Amino acid sequence: MRKFKMKPLALVVAAALAPHAVAAQEASADAETQVRSERVERIVVTGTRVAGRSAEESTAPVDIVRGEDLARAGITELNQALSVALPSFNFPRPGLADGTDTVRPATLRGLSPDQTLVLVNSKRRHSAALVNVNGTVGRGSSAVDLNTIPIGAVQSVEVLRDGASAQYGSDAIAGVINVRLREAREGGSVSLQYGWRDTSYTTPTTPPPAGATWSAPSEITRSRSDGETITLNAWTGLPLTDRGYLTLALEYKDQERTERGGWDYRQQYPLVNGEFDPREATFDRFNAWYGEPEVEQLTLFANAGINLDDGSKIYGWASYQDRQAVSAGFYRPARDARNVPEIYPDGFLPLIAPDVEDMSWAAGYEWQAGEWAMDTSLVFGQNEMMFTIKNTLNRSMGVNSPTEFDAGGYRYNQLVYNLSGVRFIDVDGLASPLNLAMGVEARRESYRITAGEPASYINGGVTLNGNPTASGSQVFPGFRPSNAISESRTAVGAYVDVEAEVTLDWLVSGALRFEDYSDFGNTVTGKIATRYDISDDFALRASLQNGFRAPSLQQQYFTATSTNFINGVPFDITTFPVADPVAVALGARPLDAEESINLSVGAVMRFGNVSVTVDAYRIDIDDRIVLSENLVQQNVREYLEDQGFIGIGGGRFFINGVDTETQGVDVVVSWPWMTENAGSFDFNLVGNFNRTKVTRTPATAELEALDPAPTLFARTNVLTFEKGTPKNKLGFITNWNLDSWSATMRITRYGEVLSPNNNPALDFELSAKTLVDLEGRYDISDNWSIALGADNIFDTYPDPNPIELNTTGATSFSNYSPFGRSGRFVYGRVAYRF
Repeated sequence: MRKFKMKPLALVVAAALAPHAVAAQEASADAETQVRSERVERIVVTGTRVAGRSAEESTAPVDIVRGEDLARAGITELNQALSVALPSFNFPRPGLADGTDTVRPATLRGLSPDQTLVLVNSKRRHSAALVNVNGTVGRGSSAVDLNTIPIGAVQSVEVLRDGASAQYGSDAIAGVINVRLREAREGGSVSLQYGWRDTSYTTPTTPPPAGATWSAPSEITRSRSDGETITLNAWTGLPLTDRGYLTLALEYKDQERTERGGWDYRQQYPLVNGEFDPREATFDRFNAWYGEPEVEQLTLFANAGINLDDGSKIYGWASYQDRQAVSAGFYRPARDARNVPEIYPDGFLPLIAPDVEDMSWAAGYEWQAGEWAMDTSLVFGQNEMMFTIKNTLNRSMGVNSPTEFDAGGYRYNQLVYNLSGVRFIDVDGLASPLNLAMGVEARRESYRITAGEPASYINGGVTLNGNPTASGSQVFPGFRPSNAISESRTAVGAYVDVEAEVTLDWLVSGALRFEDYSDFGNTVTGKIATRYDISDDFALRASLQNGFRAPSLQQQYFTATSTNFINGVPFDITTFPVADPVAVALGARPLDAEESINLSVGAVMRFGNVSVTVDAYRIDIDDRIVLSENLVQQNVREYLEDQGFIGIGGGRFFINGVDTETQGVDVVVSWPWMTENAGSFDFNLVGNFNRTKVTRTPATAELEALDPAPTLFARTNVLTFEKGTPKNKLGFITNWNLDSWSATMRITRYGEVLSPNNNPALDFELSAKTLVDLEGRYDISDNWSIALGADNIFDTYPDPNPIELNTTGATSFSNYSPFGRSGRFVYGRVAYRF
């Protein structure tokens, strides 16, 4: 376990009063009473501004996941917990992807991670500073990191599976995730969990070179016991005056790495007198860190609220997280030109150690102004990611190179002000009063890149056999002073939202929103939704809206540079901001908003105690923002030289221009069952069937004029959009309770996924896989309980990469696997409730 360094922490605790109406459900032999109780629990605030609306009565599908259900698993990250609870939510766990190993993206309905809006207590949450630039699902996106929210702070999570830009603004194309914080003025819980990976896996091996003194069978099976994880979760509710509450939550997590690499068949050492070095025979060829990163993390959350004497309320929350992680790059053999044998005689595995610091605070006030229920709030959030590169070197500095570097990093923050009002208006001819909501929102965002120390990026001038050597810290060159930026923008929006029952059976809602951004301009979005109850047990619902996603500051301004030597001449390869003169010469233009049209049609059915929802959707998105290919072809360099850009070897930039069509169906079946002697069961069957088609890819006149014209968005990235997430996903979740005993079982089937390649012959389809999670619990007393369980109890792995796709032996499994590749996780937990 590593030593955790606490940083100064000042939590701003104001007060929070959100309209939760969730009460503990009591067992009853009367099934109808059980159903009525369940309906009371499912009051939602997401997707509607009508107080008291239930999920079953809504015009769009809303999933509700209770905080206690999220905690019934071994891996208690919020993203992971949601991925096994929701039909269309996926959380792949990529490795060997730099910062994306530490801040991992999640997707809803197969769309980009940044096309889902995240709210906390119905207020916009800030995104991570990281932009995903490697070849993973979510490449080019910068999204909210849900894992900065501890499960102990969560009362429930509401997921609106419908476009909602007209209601909430930018990003809400795929849907909205609203995390509702726990509100308690008494009680609490402390739990301590210990777990580890107990697993075995099989991976094919590549034959070593001819005459090698080392060998391996055609495939190797490894047994592993690693990934030891200790998690401490605690929360408590305290009275805040006689009318308020203060809920505090803490989570501490210490996770050791897992290693699922393959066998490195390559020659490691230079030849000795024309023969292989004797050390080749004893070298440990499982030399990669391909798996879960090493993580030490502390998270604090506070949520508070006070009812005042005049009926008004003040509310607020604050959070802080420090996450220290270590992951790895690819192994550099001793004979590698990037190595200095005097420093690493056996080669080296460079380590990437980001320190992620996340904080937020919110303060708000609710009051009554005549017929209007008013709300105003100010919310701030910030995410910073700084990189330390360890166990590495700067080859161009030779034997004088440091082995650890400060590579710099980036920071994003957001300040949001809201003012809204809601009232009812009696309108003749309507079966209910018209619910009218109006509001304005002002937002300021800023983004900064900080340069690393000079040794992390310079070329020290040391050559190898007369040739220049690689600049900067190996695996992750530092950000240069030329990369350092500090940019910001503002946005102002206003909306109106109406909802009413036209008849006792027919509900109609609509919303209209205008937003103006200081960088790309303005946009208008609208939505109309309806629901018709044919009977008490059957209803139809539908919605139509246009949406948008503003280009993020990360996409507009992220930049990083490395130096490649071509025939001994240094060329800078850069990820350019779109306004950089080189990017403009290649055809970059100021980024515009992505635009979408969402259509959803569904049915809500009840058969006794069984509820069924089926919702079909189509989402057409134009001008999706993507990261281009790395344009390093010789004709690109020559073109840039002709334009006066000397020493520029090419690069990449963000660009609008990908159009997609997404179609799918979500199915949710719920059945609470009370028995006389066997306890109570809660069965949930969820399913998602999804397909995306790319209908247009970007091109620029400047690059099209070259012969041959380089591809801006290549086959791999097209197929990542189309087939990089499961074509279908099915889940069966069962919760059981009997006296002091309880258990949870989750069965999740992930459909086929394509791991694509620019060469069609190297496409690799991952077959469908089924994972089973099981947890058993026992209440020792009213206060103490224990739990034992296993995630992925049958130790299921994705199909291993064929040797053609594993050229170093390190990447034994594809990063496109929707459930990672770490195997079975077994754990025990003890909890004390008070």
